[in-house]
Amino acid sequence: MGARLSALACALVLCAVLVSLGVWQLERREWKRDLIARVDARIAAAPAAPPGPAEWPTLSDSEIEYKHVIMTGHFSDGDALVQAVTARGGGFWVVAPFVTDAGFTVLVNRGFVPADRRADPRPADETVVTGLVRISELGGGFLRSNRPEAGRWYSRDVPAIAETLGATDVAPSYFVDADARPGAPGALPIGGLTVVSFPNSHLVYALTWFALAAMALFAGGLVFVKGRAAEPDDPARRGRATPA
Repeated sequence: MGARLSALACALVLCAVLVSLGVWQLERREWKRDLIARVDARIAAAPAAPPGPAEWPTLSDSEIEYKHVIMTGHFSDGDALVQAVTARGGGFWVVAPFVTDAGFTVLVNRGFVPADRRADPRPADETVVTGLVRISELGGGFLRSNRPEAGRWYSRDVPAIAETLGATDVAPSYFVDADARPGAPGALPIGGLTVVSFPNSHLVYALTWFALAAMALFAGGLVFVKGRAAEPDDPARRGRATPA
């Protein structure tokens, strides 16, 4: 009897844990759906000015990433080639300092250049750049660290690239992925390649946890019932049941 009750108790505890994990996944699903909706709204919104120096100390990455921005100014000298793998194959992101008319600098990812091609010269005159705010990728790639001294970049690390290029008054925590240039087919680099993807498999995970909870409860009940059926009759109970 004690073993059966212990097995049933363990099954109930396990079931409760698995159900709580399923509920947590449903809550995560709602959070992810809200995030996707907010990001989609930012991307679709009319472009606005990027955050300036007065806002930098209090910027929240989650509030500005993928914000659609517009800047007027000019590109300064120098750029960094950051290794990239895209749907178009391997190559480089071309990252260059952009001095805004407001007086501060933003690193702009001008776009993608295949490994066997060279970027077109950056505009020399004042120009307008639109694009999406992205958050600085510090340190390097998944397996490789940036090597500024060798000009090898595996991530768009804003502070490190800005220091290497000698750029000043640079927005420290974000850069801008430039939009595609309309009316310039074949121009390099190719802008507008930002991948915005948020996997949302939380419903599948929730159903999995709930299914496991049901299996645990069924297994615990089965052990309890079969164990009870296999127990020998209690002699005292038999004696009470025998008529005088």
